[in-house]
Amino acid sequence: MNVIVIGGGSAGMAAAVMLARKGCEVTLFERGARLGRKLSASGNGQGNVTNADMGAAHYFSDDREKVARALARFSNTDTVRFLESMGGIFLPDPRGRVYPAGRQASSVTDLLRGELARLGVDVRLNAQVTGLSYENGFRAVCGGVFSADKVILAAGGKAAPNFGTDGSAFALAENFGHTVVPCRPVLVQLRCDPAAVRGLKGIRVDAALRVVRRGKTVFCGRGDVLFTESGVSGDAVFRASSYAEKGDTLLLDFVPDVAEERLKEALKRNTGEEKLLCIVNNGLGRAVWKRAQDEDALLRLLKAFPLEVTGTLGFAYAQATRGGVPLGETDEDLQSVKRSGLFFAGEMLNVDGECGGYNLQWAFTSAFLAAEGVLS
Repeated sequence: MNVIVIGGGSAGMAAAVMLARKGCEVTLFERGARLGRKLSASGNGQGNVTNADMGAAHYFSDDREKVARALARFSNTDTVRFLESMGGIFLPDPRGRVYPAGRQASSVTDLLRGELARLGVDVRLNAQVTGLSYENGFRAVCGGVFSADKVILAAGGKAAPNFGTDGSAFALAENFGHTVVPCRPVLVQLRCDPAAVRGLKGIRVDAALRVVRRGKTVFCGRGDVLFTESGVSGDAVFRASSYAEKGDTLLLDFVPDVAEERLKEALKRNTGEEKLLCIVNNGLGRAVWKRAQDEDALLRLLKAFPLEVTGTLGFAYAQATRGGVPLGETDEDLQSVKRSGLFFAGEMLNVDGECGGYNLQWAFTSAFLAAEGVLS
């Protein structure tokens, strides 16, 4: 069987490996100069490929039940087994995030590249597919015209366009009558009122964070919060960005391990800015002290520092895309309901996960489902 895979990211490479192992003749098109560029930067360069705490509750989609069924067919343990079949060792950290033992994302890319070469997959780099049609078989336009029995579209969403994922591949799906859920960036820095973060740039704290919308908490988390010139970043903020919308309020607890009564007693022991010595970062303490009108206000700011969300830094800084081809327009193998033989994988679908290896897990899960569909 002759199969074209469009997109040389995690999902595309995985699908190509799975198909080639079953004897398919696979041609893999990648618009960039190298395969797996985004994968090589994943997990802060350490390669967080999946998570021990896996389930559909960690995903956003138009059909979360289908996501659950997909994960049941190719789970986190299947991902580790698949990757270790090519070499390497993958281990969870104390938070359940699974990494290669060498903590190098580029080595995961190298595993997949090496397997593609071993299997004889025809990899074409600097090769953007600009047209895709069907007439007694699929025809892909990329300089010349290439024919195939089946096609897997795994060209990514709109996040991180510096890696070649600018959303242009959605047009290939639309040519077959598919709709595309409007895309927005997730796992990204949040913008806030500049006045609220003035003087805090560069300060990093371990904080509890809540996202509040119209008086209701829609997300709670804890982790690093890094103040930037335009808002906040850090792993807690990236997780919150999957839930936050413009107009929401972030409430930061700078001393999440200290009860209010204990904090109140500590604040009585000094005066002025010295009240906050050894309680919070000195720079943060000075900024919070300037904003407080009295001791009660100071206590409130320490336990619930408010920041209004005004937006994000956009796709250029995002790790993932929300939106894409709806799962409802595919069958259980992620085959198009519009055109038999056309399959989707990865970020082209309207599925995105929380921070922590969930998006790479979806890449591998969707690659497996699409490959199984091609072979059935």
